[in-house]
Amino acid sequence: MEHTATLTKYITHFVDQLSYAGVEDVVISPGSRSTPLAVTFREHNEINHWVNLDERSAGFFALGIAKDKQQPVALVCTSGTAAANYYPAIVEAYYSRVPLLVLTADRPHELRDVGAPQSIEQIQMFGGYVKWFHDLALPEERLVPYVRKQALRAVNESISGLQGPVHVNVPLREPLTPDFTTEGLWRDDYNRPFPNLIEGSFVLSKEQTDHFKELILSNRKGLIVCGPQTDKELPQHLAELSSKGALPVLADPLSQLRSGAHDKMNVIESYDSFLRSEAFKNELKPDYIIRLGAMPVSKAYLQWIQTHGEAIEHYVIDEYASHREPSGVPSTFVAADNVQFVRQLAAELEDKGSDTPWLANWQSLNIETKKIMLSQPGAALNEGHAVVYLSEAIPEESILFAGNSMPIREVDSFFAASPKNITIMANRGANGIDGVVSTALGAAASGRKTTLMLGDLSFFHDLNGLLIAKQKNINITIVVINNDGGGIFSYLPQSSQSEYFEELFGTPMGLDFQKVITMYGGTHRRVIDWEGYKEALASSYEELGLSVVEVMTDRENHVDFHRERWNEVAALAEGWSN
Repeated sequence: MEHTATLTKYITHFVDQLSYAGVEDVVISPGSRSTPLAVTFREHNEINHWVNLDERSAGFFALGIAKDKQQPVALVCTSGTAAANYYPAIVEAYYSRVPLLVLTADRPHELRDVGAPQSIEQIQMFGGYVKWFHDLALPEERLVPYVRKQALRAVNESISGLQGPVHVNVPLREPLTPDFTTEGLWRDDYNRPFPNLIEGSFVLSKEQTDHFKELILSNRKGLIVCGPQTDKELPQHLAELSSKGALPVLADPLSQLRSGAHDKMNVIESYDSFLRSEAFKNELKPDYIIRLGAMPVSKAYLQWIQTHGEAIEHYVIDEYASHREPSGVPSTFVAADNVQFVRQLAAELEDKGSDTPWLANWQSLNIETKKIMLSQPGAALNEGHAVVYLSEAIPEESILFAGNSMPIREVDSFFAASPKNITIMANRGANGIDGVVSTALGAAASGRKTTLMLGDLSFFHDLNGLLIAKQKNINITIVVINNDGGGIFSYLPQSSQSEYFEELFGTPMGLDFQKVITMYGGTHRRVIDWEGYKEALASSYEELGLSVVEVMTDRENHVDFHRERWNEVAALAEGWSN
């Protein structure tokens, strides 16, 4: 068969099998060698194609789509260093368990390692940060079943077990332009598309269920901790289990437990603030902890369980066998689907009653702590109350995407339980500040109202990501906390080293973001007081497209504000122990 017809048939069947296996979106960065992939994806009528010029931004944009849809998203780029720009997003996807299909076009084998232009070593280039790698054979008509099988395997590898990115390298010879008038393309011309994966869930045996049932029904002091997780069914089932077991539930902001219609009577969201107190650390020691989801954001929680170490019986529930426990305390790892685990236990329990002293103490302390943390902010703008007022203004059925460093910690401390249905997201796999704008825009691409809160350094790191917002008219409100530098470093010991702190850690930029936002067709509002902030948020939610609210704060005042609130919370301990 003539080369163009062979190429076209081979690539169309590869792309069509991806679609048949459930891929609905692809993010494409322009290039020559990737022409067959890019054009074929665009031609396929069941796949949404997004063009993102910057591969680094494209990787994070695809990550955001996959986070929102909770399904694999394809990435396409040309050969050479274009693929290397995916690396940060792939690392984040690996650690946050997000399925990505990384499709890198490549030179044919005869042009590798001979000095050909735009040719680098792409075999296993992402190392251990992808779950699976395959270097496709060059196109041949007889290999259509093979290429369909590899497409299906790529999807299955990304979603089976612990989800994550996979890498398929696609070597291609010129000429590169497909001919879609060729016969034998797509699914209609192929009677044997490979079937999708069927995968069961890990569930507890009767003996294992009985163990946890006896644990909860004992008189021992128990605690449920829910870290970052994305299953929308978990909150209502966890509310039932905590109610029947009279168990406090420490809810990370990314647990999806703080907002929605489920019962939040036992949800404890202010634990980061009161676990900073040495008195409370000792007073509230549990006998056992059952943790679902990843490790919570809170450093105070981490240090608390490390303090008690072997005195706590610690269970980590994960849907597949893993060792996701960075505290180092002795732990029992339970491979079980989180929702199935909670449902099984709840079904075995009668209502224990909610008036146990252990639960009542946690509930009361949570209420009193929130009164302190959420009380009037004073005249100066601060990041904490920027979250409080944002939680009040954010529309129903929204996404709140929190940047790393201080913003996610502010959300942890100041986003209280709410009846609104708000999905809270963040890139907490590798915890980097890069690519946050692009990831949030990917999440917003579905059309859900999205608010991104991040710092000025993180915003600067990903300004290129704003282009796709302009090109695709994506609606997003971005709240930029501008303290002219790295605010989180002000809490660390090196902040006292004034001779080098600002240069190496504070890193003030002195940039006027209004100009770049105008360049990308957005609306910019710089606020200097609380009334201005509330008005800016309200206006941004009435607008379409990109809307940026820049909140001007002071790093030094920020530290003082937080320490003042934490000291007030710590003062509760004196009356608590009497």
